[in-house]
Amino acid sequence: MAAPKSLRIMSSKSSDRLKVLCGNSNPELARAICAGLGVELGGAIVKTFSDGEIWVQIEENVRGNDVFVVQSTCTPSDKHIMELLLMIDALKRASADRITAVLPYYGYARQDRKDRSRVPISAKVVASMLERAGADRVLSLDLHAAQIQGFFDIPVDHLFAAPVMIEHFRSSAEAENLIVVSPDAGGVERARAIAKRLDAPLAIIDKRRDQPNVAEIMHIIGDVEGRDCLIIDDLIDTAGTLVKATEALLESGAASVTACATHAVLSGAAVQRIQDSRLKEVVFSDSIPLRPDAAACGKIRVLSVAGLLARAIQSIHEETSVSSLFV
Repeated sequence: MAAPKSLRIMSSKSSDRLKVLCGNSNPELARAICAGLGVELGGAIVKTFSDGEIWVQIEENVRGNDVFVVQSTCTPSDKHIMELLLMIDALKRASADRITAVLPYYGYARQDRKDRSRVPISAKVVASMLERAGADRVLSLDLHAAQIQGFFDIPVDHLFAAPVMIEHFRSSAEAENLIVVSPDAGGVERARAIAKRLDAPLAIIDKRRDQPNVAEIMHIIGDVEGRDCLIIDDLIDTAGTLVKATEALLESGAASVTACATHAVLSGAAVQRIQDSRLKEVVFSDSIPLRPDAAACGKIRVLSVAGLLARAIQSIHEETSVSSLFV
Protein backbone atom coordinates (compact mmCIF):
# COMPACT_ATOMS: atom_id res chain seq x y z
CA MET A 1 0.00 0.00 0.00
CA ALA A 2 1.74 3.14 -1.18
CA ALA A 3 1.63 6.31 0.90
CA PRO A 4 -1.17 8.52 -0.44
CA LYS A 5 0.22 11.22 -2.74
CA SER A 6 -2.51 13.64 -1.70
CA LEU A 7 -1.42 13.65 1.94
CA ARG A 8 0.11 17.01 2.74
CA ILE A 9 0.28 19.02 5.93
CA MET A 10 -2.03 22.00 5.55
CA SER A 11 -2.34 23.74 8.88
CA SER A 12 -1.72 26.99 10.68
CA LYS A 13 1.06 25.08 12.43
CA SER A 14 3.84 25.36 9.86
CA SER A 15 5.18 22.18 8.26
CA ASP A 16 8.58 23.89 8.32
CA ARG A 17 8.64 23.01 12.01
CA LEU A 18 8.09 19.31 11.31
CA LYS A 19 11.16 17.08 11.13
CA VAL A 20 11.25 13.33 10.55
CA LEU A 21 14.46 11.47 11.32
CA CYS A 22 15.31 7.79 11.44
CA GLY A 23 17.91 5.38 12.73
CA ASN A 24 19.27 2.37 10.89
CA SER A 25 16.50 -0.13 11.57
CA ASN A 26 13.94 0.79 8.90
CA PRO A 27 15.00 3.71 6.66
CA GLU A 28 12.76 2.60 3.76
CA LEU A 29 9.64 2.95 5.91
CA ALA A 30 10.83 6.35 7.15
CA ARG A 31 11.32 7.55 3.56
CA ALA A 32 7.84 6.32 2.62
CA ILE A 33 6.35 8.17 5.59
CA CYS A 34 8.12 11.36 4.49
CA ALA A 35 6.81 10.89 0.94
CA GLY A 36 3.29 10.74 2.33
CA LEU A 37 3.83 13.86 4.41
CA GLY A 38 5.51 15.79 1.61
CA VAL A 39 8.64 16.50 3.69
CA GLU A 40 12.29 15.57 3.33
CA LEU A 41 13.81 12.98 5.63
CA GLY A 42 16.00 14.82 8.11
CA GLY A 43 19.74 14.34 8.14
CA ALA A 44 21.31 12.25 10.88
CA ILE A 45 24.50 10.23 11.11
CA VAL A 46 24.16 7.02 13.10
CA LYS A 47 27.21 4.80 12.98
CA THR A 48 29.01 2.18 15.03
CA PHE A 49 32.64 2.35 16.07
CA SER A 50 34.87 -0.71 15.80
CA ASP A 51 34.43 -1.42 19.51
CA GLY A 52 30.63 -1.49 19.12
CA GLU A 53 29.85 1.95 20.55
CA ILE A 54 27.20 3.96 18.69
CA TRP A 55 27.80 7.55 17.60
CA VAL A 56 25.04 9.96 16.57
CA GLN A 57 25.03 13.43 15.04
CA ILE A 58 21.99 15.41 13.88
CA GLU A 59 23.02 17.17 10.67
CA GLU A 60 20.56 20.06 10.66
CA ASN A 61 19.07 22.67 12.94
CA VAL A 62 16.15 21.31 14.99
CA ARG A 63 15.79 24.14 17.51
CA GLY A 64 12.11 24.67 18.23
CA ASN A 65 11.06 21.89 15.84
CA ASP A 66 8.47 19.14 16.23
CA VAL A 67 10.67 16.07 15.65
CA PHE A 68 9.56 12.49 14.94
CA VAL A 69 12.18 9.74 15.18
CA VAL A 70 11.22 6.58 13.29
CA GLN A 71 12.94 3.50 14.66
CA SER A 72 11.74 -0.10 14.83
CA THR A 73 13.51 -1.76 17.74
CA CYS A 74 13.79 -5.07 15.90
CA THR A 75 16.81 -7.35 15.73
CA PRO A 76 19.46 -6.45 16.75
CA SER A 77 17.05 -4.91 19.23
CA ASP A 78 19.61 -3.73 21.80
CA LYS A 79 21.55 -1.82 19.14
CA HIS A 80 18.44 -0.21 17.69
CA ILE A 81 17.13 0.78 21.12
CA MET A 82 20.49 2.40 21.91
CA GLU A 83 20.45 4.27 18.57
CA LEU A 84 17.00 5.60 19.40
CA LEU A 85 17.98 6.68 22.90
CA LEU A 86 21.06 8.52 21.67
CA MET A 87 19.12 10.24 18.88
CA ILE A 88 16.52 11.43 21.39
CA ASP A 89 19.25 12.71 23.71
CA ALA A 90 20.98 14.53 20.82
CA LEU A 91 17.69 16.15 19.80
CA LYS A 92 16.94 17.19 23.36
CA ARG A 93 20.34 18.81 23.71
CA ALA A 94 19.82 20.52 20.34
CA SER A 95 16.70 22.24 21.77
CA ALA A 96 14.01 20.43 19.77
CA ASP A 97 10.59 21.65 20.91
CA ARG A 98 8.96 18.21 21.06
CA ILE A 99 10.34 14.73 20.37
CA THR A 100 8.07 11.85 19.41
CA ALA A 101 9.53 8.35 19.28
CA VAL A 102 7.81 6.49 16.43
CA LEU A 103 8.16 2.77 17.06
CA PRO A 104 6.52 0.72 14.29
CA TYR A 105 7.77 -2.30 16.28
CA TYR A 106 8.30 -2.08 20.05
CA GLY A 107 11.03 -4.52 21.08
CA TYR A 108 10.76 -6.39 24.41
CA ALA A 109 6.97 -5.95 24.32
CA ARG A 110 6.40 -9.64 25.06
CA GLN A 111 8.14 -9.27 28.43
CA ASP A 112 5.29 -7.18 29.80
CA ARG A 113 4.62 -8.86 33.16
CA LYS A 114 6.30 -10.85 35.91
CA ASP A 115 5.16 -14.34 35.00
CA ARG A 116 7.68 -16.19 37.17
CA SER A 117 10.02 -15.50 40.06
CA ARG A 118 12.96 -13.11 39.74
CA VAL A 119 12.39 -11.91 36.16
CA PRO A 120 12.33 -8.30 34.91
CA ILE A 121 9.44 -6.50 33.26
CA SER A 122 11.56 -5.55 30.28
CA ALA A 123 8.86 -3.65 28.40
CA LYS A 124 8.66 -1.28 31.35
CA VAL A 125 12.45 -0.86 31.38
CA VAL A 126 12.40 0.20 27.72
CA ALA A 127 9.57 2.65 28.44
CA SER A 128 11.52 4.17 31.32
CA MET A 129 14.63 4.57 29.17
CA LEU A 130 12.70 6.35 26.42
CA GLU A 131 11.23 8.79 28.92
CA ARG A 132 14.54 9.35 30.67
CA ALA A 133 16.31 10.01 27.36
CA GLY A 134 13.87 12.84 26.68
CA ALA A 135 10.99 11.54 24.55
CA ASP A 136 7.88 13.70 24.95
CA ARG A 137 5.53 11.32 23.19
CA VAL A 138 5.41 7.79 21.72
CA LEU A 139 3.67 6.59 18.57
CA SER A 140 3.52 2.79 18.35
CA LEU A 141 1.94 0.16 16.14
CA ASP A 142 0.25 -3.02 17.40
CA LEU A 143 1.82 -3.41 20.81
CA HIS A 144 1.90 -7.02 21.98
CA ALA A 145 -0.21 -5.96 24.97
CA ALA A 146 -2.21 -2.72 25.01
CA GLN A 147 -1.48 -2.17 28.70
CA ILE A 148 2.14 -1.33 27.82
CA GLN A 149 0.76 2.17 27.25
CA GLY A 150 0.41 2.36 31.03
CA PHE A 151 4.16 1.88 31.47
CA PHE A 152 4.65 5.43 30.20
CA ASP A 153 4.00 8.72 31.98
CA ILE A 154 3.97 10.52 28.62
CA PRO A 155 1.25 10.35 25.92
CA VAL A 156 1.18 7.17 23.82
CA ASP A 157 -0.70 6.86 20.53
CA HIS A 158 -1.29 3.16 19.90
CA LEU A 159 -2.21 2.46 16.28
CA PHE A 160 -3.24 -0.78 14.61
CA ALA A 161 -2.33 -2.10 11.17
CA ALA A 162 -5.82 -3.59 10.90
CA PRO A 163 -7.21 -0.94 8.47
CA VAL A 164 -4.47 -1.83 5.98
CA MET A 165 -5.04 -5.57 6.43
CA ILE A 166 -8.83 -5.28 6.24
CA GLU A 167 -8.65 -3.34 2.98
CA HIS A 168 -6.43 -6.05 1.50
CA PHE A 169 -8.52 -9.05 2.55
CA ARG A 170 -11.86 -7.41 1.81
CA SER A 171 -10.87 -7.35 -1.87
CA SER A 172 -9.41 -10.88 -1.91
CA ALA A 173 -10.94 -13.73 -3.90
CA GLU A 174 -11.78 -15.66 -0.71
CA ALA A 175 -13.55 -12.75 0.99
CA GLU A 176 -17.02 -14.34 0.90
CA ASN A 177 -15.81 -17.66 2.35
CA LEU A 178 -13.46 -16.28 5.04
CA ILE A 179 -13.46 -17.26 8.68
CA VAL A 180 -11.15 -15.29 10.97
CA VAL A 181 -9.11 -17.37 13.40
CA SER A 182 -7.46 -16.25 16.62
CA PRO A 183 -4.33 -18.35 17.31
CA ASP A 184 -4.88 -18.14 21.07
CA ALA A 185 -7.26 -16.77 23.69
CA GLY A 186 -5.16 -13.63 24.12
CA GLY A 187 -5.72 -12.58 20.51
CA VAL A 188 -9.51 -12.95 20.50
CA GLU A 189 -10.23 -9.23 20.87
CA ARG A 190 -7.99 -8.38 17.90
CA ALA A 191 -9.44 -11.17 15.75
CA ARG A 192 -13.03 -10.32 16.68
CA ALA A 193 -12.55 -6.67 15.65
CA ILE A 194 -11.25 -7.71 12.23
CA ALA A 195 -13.92 -10.42 11.79
CA LYS A 196 -16.62 -7.84 12.49
CA ARG A 197 -15.31 -5.49 9.81
CA LEU A 198 -14.89 -8.30 7.31
CA ASP A 199 -18.39 -9.57 8.18
CA ALA A 200 -16.86 -13.00 8.82
CA PRO A 201 -17.35 -15.61 11.57
CA LEU A 202 -14.73 -16.20 14.25
CA ALA A 203 -12.88 -19.32 15.40
CA ILE A 204 -10.40 -19.72 18.24
CA ILE A 205 -7.47 -22.11 18.61
CA ASP A 206 -6.98 -23.44 22.13
CA LYS A 207 -3.29 -24.10 22.72
CA ARG A 208 -1.04 -24.90 25.62
CA ARG A 209 2.47 -23.43 25.85
CA ASP A 210 4.83 -25.33 28.14
CA GLN A 211 7.96 -23.26 27.45
CA PRO A 212 8.92 -20.16 25.42
CA ASN A 213 8.65 -20.54 21.62
CA VAL A 214 7.09 -24.01 21.96
CA ALA A 215 3.34 -24.40 21.60
CA GLU A 216 1.05 -27.42 21.40
CA ILE A 217 -2.23 -27.05 19.55
CA MET A 218 -5.08 -28.59 21.51
CA HIS A 219 -8.37 -28.05 19.64
CA ILE A 220 -10.38 -25.58 17.58
CA ILE A 221 -13.42 -23.70 18.85
CA GLY A 222 -15.68 -22.99 15.87
CA ASP A 223 -16.64 -24.61 12.58
CA VAL A 224 -13.92 -24.19 9.95
CA GLU A 225 -14.93 -27.00 7.61
CA GLY A 226 -14.87 -25.87 3.99
CA ARG A 227 -13.87 -22.32 4.95
CA ASP A 228 -10.87 -20.22 3.94
CA CYS A 229 -9.20 -19.51 7.28
CA LEU A 230 -7.44 -16.24 8.06
CA ILE A 231 -5.21 -16.45 11.15
CA ILE A 232 -4.75 -13.04 12.79
CA ASP A 233 -1.79 -12.27 15.07
CA ASP A 234 0.29 -9.29 16.12
CA LEU A 235 3.63 -10.91 15.28
CA ILE A 236 5.16 -14.10 13.99
CA ASP A 237 8.47 -15.10 15.54
CA THR A 238 9.62 -18.71 15.02
CA ALA A 239 6.41 -19.63 13.11
CA GLY A 240 6.18 -22.87 15.08
CA THR A 241 2.74 -22.02 16.47
CA LEU A 242 1.56 -20.79 13.07
CA VAL A 243 2.51 -24.02 11.28
CA LYS A 244 0.87 -26.19 13.95
CA ALA A 245 -2.25 -24.03 13.82
CA THR A 246 -2.34 -24.45 10.03
CA GLU A 247 -2.15 -28.22 10.31
CA ALA A 248 -4.88 -28.29 12.96
CA LEU A 249 -7.19 -26.15 10.80
CA LEU A 250 -6.62 -28.24 7.66
CA GLU A 251 -7.17 -31.47 9.60
CA SER A 252 -10.48 -29.98 10.76
CA GLY A 253 -11.59 -29.56 7.16
CA ALA A 254 -10.49 -26.01 6.30
CA ALA A 255 -10.26 -25.32 2.57
CA SER A 256 -7.17 -23.11 2.90
CA VAL A 257 -5.19 -21.22 5.53
CA THR A 258 -3.77 -17.72 5.18
CA ALA A 259 -2.14 -15.75 8.01
CA CYS A 260 -1.54 -12.09 8.63
CA ALA A 261 0.51 -10.37 11.29
CA THR A 262 1.75 -6.84 11.77
CA HIS A 263 5.34 -7.65 12.72
CA ALA A 264 7.59 -10.01 10.74
CA VAL A 265 10.01 -10.95 13.54
CA LEU A 266 10.80 -14.26 11.78
CA SER A 267 13.68 -15.52 13.89
CA GLY A 268 15.54 -18.80 13.51
CA ALA A 269 14.07 -21.18 10.96
CA ALA A 270 10.77 -19.28 10.67
CA VAL A 271 11.03 -18.56 6.95
CA GLN A 272 11.85 -22.17 6.10
CA ARG A 273 8.95 -23.39 8.23
CA ILE A 274 6.59 -21.07 6.36
CA GLN A 275 7.98 -22.17 3.00
CA ASP A 276 7.64 -25.87 3.86
CA SER A 277 4.17 -25.53 5.39
CA ARG A 278 0.74 -25.85 3.78
CA LEU A 279 0.05 -22.16 4.34
CA LYS A 280 -1.30 -20.40 1.29
CA GLU A 281 0.20 -17.01 2.17
CA VAL A 282 1.43 -14.93 5.09
CA VAL A 283 0.82 -11.18 4.98
CA PHE A 284 2.91 -8.75 7.04
CA SER A 285 3.22 -5.00 7.36
CA ASP A 286 6.56 -3.29 6.75
CA SER A 287 6.98 -2.38 10.44
CA ILE A 288 10.09 -4.59 10.35
CA PRO A 289 12.16 -4.86 7.15
CA LEU A 290 12.26 -8.39 5.79
CA ARG A 291 15.56 -10.23 5.90
CA PRO A 292 16.74 -11.47 2.47
CA ASP A 293 15.41 -15.04 2.71
CA ALA A 294 11.99 -13.77 3.81
CA ALA A 295 11.87 -11.25 0.96
CA ALA A 296 12.62 -14.09 -1.46
CA CYS A 297 9.93 -16.38 -0.02
CA GLY A 298 7.00 -16.71 -2.42
CA LYS A 299 4.52 -17.22 0.42
CA ILE A 300 5.27 -13.89 2.12
CA ARG A 301 3.55 -10.64 1.11
CA VAL A 302 4.19 -7.17 2.60
CA LEU A 303 1.70 -4.30 2.91
CA SER A 304 2.93 -0.82 3.79
CA VAL A 305 1.77 1.06 6.89
CA ALA A 306 3.60 4.21 5.81
CA GLY A 307 0.37 6.00 4.92
CA LEU A 308 -1.19 5.11 8.27
CA LEU A 309 1.83 6.36 10.23
CA ALA A 310 2.07 9.49 8.06
CA ARG A 311 -1.54 10.39 8.85
CA ALA A 312 -0.89 9.84 12.55
CA ILE A 313 2.20 12.06 12.46
CA GLN A 314 0.21 14.72 10.63
CA SER A 315 -2.52 14.62 13.30
CA ILE A 316 -0.01 14.77 16.17
CA HIS A 317 1.83 17.67 14.54
CA GLU A 318 -1.41 19.56 13.97
CA GLU A 319 -2.67 18.54 17.42
CA THR A 320 -5.84 17.01 16.05
CA SER A 321 -7.46 13.68 16.95
CA VAL A 322 -5.97 10.39 15.76
CA SER A 323 -9.01 8.37 16.84
CA SER A 324 -10.23 8.02 13.24
CA LEU A 325 -7.18 5.82 12.56
CA PHE A 326 -8.11 3.27 15.23
CA VAL A 327 -9.99 0.04 14.66
